[in-house]
Amino acid sequence: MVYLRNFLYDIGFFSSRSFNTPTVCIGNLSVGGTGKTPMIEYLVRLLKGNKVAVLSRGYRRKSKGFLLAEPSSAVADLGDEPYQLYRKFPHLHVAVDADRRNGISQLQKLVEPDIILLDDAFQHRKVKSTYAILLTTYDKLYVDDWYLPTGNLRDSKRESRRADLIIVTKCPHQLSAKEKADIKLKLKPRKHQKLLFSHLEYGNLKSPEGTEGNLEQLKHREVALVTGIANPRPLVDYLKANGLVFKHHEHPDHHNFTEQQIKNLKRYEVVLTTEKDFVRLQGKLDNILYLEIAHAFSESDLKVLEDGLKALF
Repeated sequence: MVYLRNFLYDIGFFSSRSFNTPTVCIGNLSVGGTGKTPMIEYLVRLLKGNKVAVLSRGYRRKSKGFLLAEPSSAVADLGDEPYQLYRKFPHLHVAVDADRRNGISQLQKLVEPDIILLDDAFQHRKVKSTYAILLTTYDKLYVDDWYLPTGNLRDSKRESRRADLIIVTKCPHQLSAKEKADIKLKLKPRKHQKLLFSHLEYGNLKSPEGTEGNLEQLKHREVALVTGIANPRPLVDYLKANGLVFKHHEHPDHHNFTEQQIKNLKRYEVVLTTEKDFVRLQGKLDNILYLEIAHAFSESDLKVLEDGLKALF
């Protein structure tokens, strides 16, 4: 079915619509865990000085149709990831709509942005984005993965050819030139495609009030790590490497916590979670802290990314 749908778009039986406002698609071929939201955050920071809008589907939100985030919006209205972005960047125009064409049209009318970032839109071919960024993780490149339900792929590997930029995320901090060359041989980017490598950097601990701390203060305390993300392994490895002892409560991506689960978490001295999970737990726990994460690039790769964005204006 995926092959047929893509084929019908390729031959023009189904049409893809372009827009006057530059659009950047950030997506992947898998079901999640490649770091899309932190990548959008990274792009928002790079595009500082421009009027930036983000359009997302708003996965598992309770609202319907087009919705533009406003101060009264709740996580249930927007979905956890769009709400996280709006909460973090007050100047950012965040909208949700399953109909990407309608969402872009509404943003152009209501906001008149300089650029629109399309969250998780690589498979939404009704829109022809100006620039497409494809993410794939270092430990599970899409060429090494398989299709659902055996693997994590939700789209054909050959669709990678539609990307302008391929970013291998969650790489080791010191990735050798040989490893990069080996990955390039596996991915076989086309002549028009650039291949970049990023790794994750973790920030300080943050409380609901915004005060900061560090992992050292959690040692010798009873800590529960709570994750409702697609791939918590990098975070788990990071915490263990820093000598933290904890009980891991692992849940599916976008998990909605039950009253009983919240009650159980209150028994711990500290509940540590991701920023994405925090927005769903905020106000329900007094003993909660979260850890921010961000992508990081080499200077040369960052310049390629910056030049690609500048060319859109």
